Parts: sequence; C-alpha cells; structure tokens
Amino acid sequence: MEKDQSKIIREQAPRSATREHSVPLYLTSSFIFDSAEQGRAIFAEEEEGMVYSRYANPNTTEFINKVCIMENAEAGLAFASGMAAVFASFAGFIRNGDHIVSSRAIFGSTHQLFTQLFPRWGVTHTYVDAVDSEAWEKAIQPNTKIVFLESPSNPGLELADLAFLGELKAKYPHIIFAIDNCFATPYLQKPLDYGFDLSIHSATKYMDGQGRVLGGVIVGMQELIDQLMFFIRHTGPAMSPFNAWVLSKSIDTLGLRMDRHCSNALALAETLEKHSEIVDVKYPFLPSHPQYELAVKQMKAGGGIVTFEVAGGKERAYRFLDSLKMILYTSNLGDARSIATHPGSTTHSKLSEEERLGLGIKPGSIRLSVGIEDKDDIIGDILQALEATK
Repeated sequence: MEKDQSKIIREQAPRSATREHSVPLYLTSSFIFDSAEQGRAIFAEEEEGMVYSRYANPNTTEFINKVCIMENAEAGLAFASGMAAVFASFAGFIRNGDHIVSSRAIFGSTHQLFTQLFPRWGVTHTYVDAVDSEAWEKAIQPNTKIVFLESPSNPGLELADLAFLGELKAKYPHIIFAIDNCFATPYLQKPLDYGFDLSIHSATKYMDGQGRVLGGVIVGMQELIDQLMFFIRHTGPAMSPFNAWVLSKSIDTLGLRMDRHCSNALALAETLEKHSEIVDVKYPFLPSHPQYELAVKQMKAGGGIVTFEVAGGKERAYRFLDSLKMILYTSNLGDARSIATHPGSTTHSKLSEEERLGLGIKPGSIRLSVGIEDKDDIIGDILQALEATK
C-alpha cells in the first residue's frame, strides 16, 4: 500500500478549463457529443467517451481507478450500495441451472440471495466452512459457476486460506472466484494477488469511513468487468456522482485510518481477553485466534472489528448495549466512531437460531466496529458498561 499511496492521492479526473485544484462534482445526467459521428462512434464502442452517468461519470471513474490501484486490478465498476455490488457479482453471470459454492459465514443479506432469491432462477448453492480447505473442492460440481467467500467473515472473523483458494482457481479456470474483501479493505489484504477474479467492497464501510454515503465497488479482471458492464448498463445500479466524489476523497486517508482502527482494535481485544465477564473474544491478530498464523500471513493487520460474547446471554447483551455512553449502537460498521452491534437481533436476525449458532453468533455476541477515537476512551466505555451490568 505504501508504494501506491502517492498514486492514489494523485489519481484524479482530468482538469477542466477552469484549472480546478480539487476535482469538482459532475452533477450531470448525460454528456454532449461534438458531432453526430462522434455519438455514433461512442455508442458503437469505436471511440471512448462518456455518454450517461448511469454508465460512467468522471467522479465514479476516479473512485474506481483509485480502488483498482489499491487492489492491483485491471478494471472496476461502482454501484449504489455494497449489496448492489454483491448482487451484481452473481446476477451478472449466473443463469438457470448454475451452482454457487460459498463460505457458510456470510452477511445476512447475501445469505438471503442464496436461499430466497436465486432459487427462483433455478440457481443452487452449497455452503462450506471457510476454514476447511478440503471442503471447497469437494463442493465443486460440474455446473459450478462461482466460488464466493468473505474473509474475514461477518461477524465471526473466520479466515479462508487465500493462497490455497488461488491454487484451486488455477485448477478450475472456468469458475469465477469472488471475495467480499470489505472487512479487510485493500489496505490490509489483496485477494487478486492470490489469483482471485473479483474483489467486492461495500464502500459504505471503511472506504467512506464516516457513515455518510452508500456505495459499492467490484474490481478485477477486465474480461469479467466488461461482462458486468452489460449487466449494469441495462439494470441501473449506478453510484451517484456525489457519493463517488465523497468516497474518492475518503480513500486518500484509508491507510492512515486503518492503521488507527487496527491498533485500537488489537488493544481492545487484548483487554477483553483478560476480562472475567467476557466469555470469548475473536480478533484475527490475537495469538489465541485459531487462524492467527494465517491472518499474519495474508493480512497486514487484523482489521477494525472485534467480536466478543458477554457472560449472561441476550438479556445481558441488551443491557450492556444500553449502558454504553460513547460508543454508538447501530448496524453499520467501518466508521471513524466506534459502533456496537448485536448481530443476532439485527444483521443476522433472518437466519435461524441453528444457523446463527453454526456461525458462532450466540445470544450474547457483540460485534464492535472499533473507531479511531483515543483507545483509552473506547476501552473505558466498554469496561464501564460491563461493570454497570454485573
């Protein structure tokens, strides 16, 4: 990331005749052709050029280019939200009779795609435990179109072995390997370097970093992005120029913010691991994490999410959340401000109790998105809430 930082900050849309220092907002629905012939040539894809902001816009292009630099990607597309990007990464490729292999530990809305929406199209799926390397290849069928995973997972922070999956991709080149890289961000983890085809992000999270706008982005192989371009041209999940403008500015400080998120999260995890009122703590860069060695191998740092279980179950968890004074209670994550979430009743509430337990989501589980405040203030708020609910 360090060698890319200057490129990211200097990447910007071409300056206009007004010679602006900071890239302006391009709040336009369409773009003018210099001639009838140019209009024909652009639509025939014989000449490059902007046509309509549903397809491309200088602000979205600048944002995409920055993500491509971070991910070492050939091309990318921006979307109105993270889930629009996740949905497009499947819907742009699958057809009736196809099969998807996915890690079991995934975001609740992605689970709903597999279990509620895609079956309507005749698309089936097989879940595997991300930590079981042998299970991935066993799940592949002759009609498997996509292999998908989150790593680290939401909210259990399970990791998949990206190097192993990259080797599996080389063995099955016709299958698309896609990863939701949102929790790690491109600053901490670069899946495309391991051989993955597509890397997907909810830009709403760390890329924005301040809880302001929605956005999603997919980057990867040019050939696949070209196929997805057809899908988005005719379905319209486009990112707004304003959101792209905000996100492009935010990405300039992503590395600085992630360093602080990670150092604060590790300090909190180390503190909670020693606390008598905490049953379990999950954080990839804790030596007690079952995949600690893998985390250190494929991630620069452990990320900004700490998941823990408070003693006393759901009732205690609710009282704990209500006792927090500084930390916010919402379902979002990746904000500069620390955020607490009860996954069992919010983000993963549509899963059955058995499914939640299978993902390690217990009644007392709390997902903490650790912000960039002073670490002593974050830890202090957690400790006082635990003390208040004894």
